[in-house]
Amino acid sequence: MNLFKRAWWRLCSHLGKTVMLVGLFFVICALVLSGFLIQSAAARAADSAKNSVGVVATMQLDLNAYLESGKGKHSDGAQPGMIGADADLRRSLVDKICRSSVVAQCNYTKDGVAAPTDQVKLHQPVPAPAGQDTGGVDFFKADGVRDLNSVKDFRNGDSKLVAGSGITPDSKSDMVVIEERVAKDNHLKVGDKVKLNANVQNPDGRLSTKEEEFTVGGIYRSSTADPGTYVPPMQAPSNQIYVSPDGATRLDGKDVGADGGVVKSATFTLHRPDDLDRLKKDAEAAGVDLKIFPLSVNDKQYKTLVGPINKTADFASLTVWLVAVAGTVILALIIASNMRERRKEMGILLSLGEKKPKLLGQHLVEVVACAVLAIGLAAVGSQVIAQAIGDRLLSGEVSSAQNAADDEGPQQDLSDPTGGANKEDTPAVDPIDSIDIRLGAGDIGAVGATGLGIAALATIVPGIRILRLNPRDILTKGD
Repeated sequence: MNLFKRAWWRLCSHLGKTVMLVGLFFVICALVLSGFLIQSAAARAADSAKNSVGVVATMQLDLNAYLESGKGKHSDGAQPGMIGADADLRRSLVDKICRSSVVAQCNYTKDGVAAPTDQVKLHQPVPAPAGQDTGGVDFFKADGVRDLNSVKDFRNGDSKLVAGSGITPDSKSDMVVIEERVAKDNHLKVGDKVKLNANVQNPDGRLSTKEEEFTVGGIYRSSTADPGTYVPPMQAPSNQIYVSPDGATRLDGKDVGADGGVVKSATFTLHRPDDLDRLKKDAEAAGVDLKIFPLSVNDKQYKTLVGPINKTADFASLTVWLVAVAGTVILALIIASNMRERRKEMGILLSLGEKKPKLLGQHLVEVVACAVLAIGLAAVGSQVIAQAIGDRLLSGEVSSAQNAADDEGPQQDLSDPTGGANKEDTPAVDPIDSIDIRLGAGDIGAVGATGLGIAALATIVPGIRILRLNPRDILTKGD
């Protein structure tokens, strides 16, 4: 008799066991398919996060590496250490790196100060206490930026332009953006020429001032109110001014030069976290010594975004393996027990001349038929199941991540060699808190292959005993 007919009659005549086997396969396939769907959704979310956030790579002078290279001079106690011009990060080199294909956004900054002049005075709503020496702190804080819109306060809305325009990569070296209160105190408007005192280091080591002329290109308003008590002028939000990196170089008393001047640090937002190696090659090709100006990646944003969803995907992957292994073992035990109950049936068929492989094939057909039916049912309901499981798991991971962040509190980012100087380039983000489950043909194919593999293993492993027996042993020796 055809083994397929026997398998069909067996399944129809024992509906209880058939339904039980289909139900067990459905649970296994539904959980496995849910795991595959969660993994796929997590991978899509991670790719989307890479494209939307990118990763920030920071380039800045490593002073220790510079001195160890022999280009500088260590302090011996009697004589101070010396740093040469080769320790300057030139803007011309950074501009070459900015043109790299892996760079999505580029920015560089230069810290600086500007001393007031008779024409431009500091805004100081609360005067210094009587007798207090304010020498050394009566300066404007002058930050040289490539793009004013990338500055944290302007990006998050704490500061906004009220007149003129902001600093851009094409801004001239004499452009300055001042705060509204300073503009009112000094009766300044966009287009006015102003003079600021630059700090010049003389050959004898003493500092002197030199007036540099700037043009007011923009006026902005800070949302931070004046302090109610005296603070050093450099700490007052109104005394924050912005110039181009070249302008900050001029305020250092240095010539800009043909190569565009010097910047303190540069940041490069990469398209993907694994683009760092390509960026390093492009930097070396531009002429940067990466031993002295190393590139370090701060992927804190990306990790914050995808951390919980990656943990959810890892748990789903572990679940797939556990369910597959446990399902195979449980099914093997059930099928082994079923074969034991059917030993007389198998003995009679063998005595009638049925081949052992065909007898084993009958059991395999029965199990595979149940598995195929269960896979179809799982494909119908697994998207809803996976969405519910994924949402619950992801919600728990997001909550755990937030609680862990609250417990840790603010900490220094060791991946940022500037000690936080570039913190504004990596604003805080919230982790991905939703998962988009999509059922595709590839997922159904994966769970189908897994389900059929489990069916084959669970049937063949205990069925090997059939190939070792003969009809006399089965019919006369019992168990």
